Amino acid sequence: MADSLVAYFSATGTTKRAAEALAKAAKADLFEIVPAIPYSSADLDWHDKNSRSSVEMNDDACRPEMASHVENMAQYSTVYVGFPVWWYVEPRIIDSFLEAYDLAGKIIVPFATSGGSGLGKTAQHMQAICPEANVQAGGMLNSLSQSSLDAVLV
Repeated sequence: MADSLVAYFSATGTTKRAAEALAKAAKADLFEIVPAIPYSSADLDWHDKNSRSSVEMNDDACRPEMASHVENMAQYSTVYVGFPVWWYVEPRIIDSFLEAYDLAGKIIVPFATSGGSGLGKTAQHMQAICPEANVQAGGMLNSLSQSSLDAVLV
């Protein structure tokens, strides 16, 4: 039983590959954050202001439902949280994940994949959602090189 968890949401598979590499490097358990209603390619069309992802990201209070939950979050002291960057922050389903657990005293490390943007103010946003956790700066895992993985590991 590991004391670290890599939890991730992957819309297209890119973040999944990063999460798997990070879990191996951290000797951590792996958990996929799956939306109760899967995203279609039309839902992910950020060019369409009426697409599901656009509507969700324009509503700070939106919390998409998750299909499953981590059974024993209490066993983990460090939780790596991975996602594709949407509108310069984490997708709203990550907010759903963070709010679903008591993360007080835990180290939270965001990691992300993106075609062009960085993490922006993601760590600050996540810290506001779980104020009693210790949210780290985290990093981008567009490259799965050892140096990229080392930069995210705590």
